[in-house]
Amino acid sequence: MKSPIKIVIALLLTTALFGCKETPTKNNRLGNATREDKNGWIYIHLAGSPADIGYQHGFLVAKEIDTLIKVMQYYLPTTSGKDWAFYRSASQRFLWKKIDKEYQDEIKGIAEGLQAKGMKYDTLDITALNANIELAQYYVAGLNNKVKPGSGDNKAPGNCSAFIATGSFTKDHKIVIGHNNWTDYIVGERWNVIAAIKPEKGNHMLMDVAPGFIHSGDDFVVTNSGILITETTITGFKGFDTTRTPEFVRARKAAQYARSIDDVVKIMTTDNNGGYANDWLIGDTKTNEVAKLELGLKNYKVWRSKDTAIIGSNFPSDPKLIKEETTFDVNNKENSPNARRLRMEKLVAVDYKGKLDDENGKTIEGDTYDALHSKNAYNRCVIDGHVDEDPVGVPEWSEGPFYPMGAVQGKVSSTALAKKMELWAHMGHPGGADFLADPFFKKHPEYFKTQGKYLRDMKAYPWTLFSATN
Repeated sequence: MKSPIKIVIALLLTTALFGCKETPTKNNRLGNATREDKNGWIYIHLAGSPADIGYQHGFLVAKEIDTLIKVMQYYLPTTSGKDWAFYRSASQRFLWKKIDKEYQDEIKGIAEGLQAKGMKYDTLDITALNANIELAQYYVAGLNNKVKPGSGDNKAPGNCSAFIATGSFTKDHKIVIGHNNWTDYIVGERWNVIAAIKPEKGNHMLMDVAPGFIHSGDDFVVTNSGILITETTITGFKGFDTTRTPEFVRARKAAQYARSIDDVVKIMTTDNNGGYANDWLIGDTKTNEVAKLELGLKNYKVWRSKDTAIIGSNFPSDPKLIKEETTFDVNNKENSPNARRLRMEKLVAVDYKGKLDDENGKTIEGDTYDALHSKNAYNRCVIDGHVDEDPVGVPEWSEGPFYPMGAVQGKVSSTALAKKMELWAHMGHPGGADFLADPFFKKHPEYFKTQGKYLRDMKAYPWTLFSATN
């Protein structure tokens, strides 16, 4: 007969030998995932299967995802006229079946991570969160136009000021890329996650995301395949196809699987639903070629070069796309996209030509000079936008006077940084100004009813270098 001690030792050896084959539990699904709060950002490292990447995200950022969903539940009925149940229903009716299985698994994982923290969200909540822009500002706008022609116009978001440059335009003749995210402060102040994601398949990615997003959302991505991606939206765009693949799925797939500019173009144009129509700025650090993909629903066009500077400030360029798919007024110098275009063209193609690097890329994204009116200002016309201080607002986005939105954060990278999987990020206005909620509401109490519950201070933090390898 074996002694009790020998039996215990045998049991321990059996566990050691075969324990690794057990189905992952809620605890070990976290693996080596980490979270660090740094200068206004939540920096997370995620790795593993799609389900485990999702679980890690949901578990580590549970509080912030919970808050962002509550913001959407509170805010979307005012901005879109539709409640959260409507967005969950749309997710179930036509979005879920168009999501690749690996991303379905990741979304399920996020929900499971939230549930492990005692929250009762499910896959439809996470899908609606990821698709909130294309649903609220493209799908709903299209529904409104069917009921009353023109009522859904000017709903496509005006998000972001960006550039990408290479060749004779940059200091080292390699790529420099910059972007700042324009959005409503009530959401944008919470767009504060930097995610380093190492999936089982595809590229290792470093990107900014909103809590609970499987894609960047405002789209600034660095990958270990040498691909850089950012974008700015097309103002006045109209079009959406519920039978095709959501933009957030295609954007994530491009980040994870593209190994060339051609790959990005192919992924983004295949089964395109028209949601979140953008000018995509793409760079390949292996060749130092850059490109712009202007992507509507019915039309798209690509420009590419190894010696150019390309900017984006929410203006479309292709005459055919402008005519057939937008209400954009190319001749209105007073609108925000055209005013910022004037300034960005001068900075990127003239003032910094041949000197562009990541340091003055930060300067560009924080610029507050109004080239249209030849003065320093906080308004809709500057790269680091401050619509909350503009008496005109932004009519082309249906934003009223002093509407609380503008640039909420910025990112910059380059060929040299990307090769090390690094990017600079700045939470809050890239120019360094703070937005303070209480003084704003005292000046503009008309916004308190619809935003008072969740609009809070948006402090400007210092530029911070993030590395996917740390």
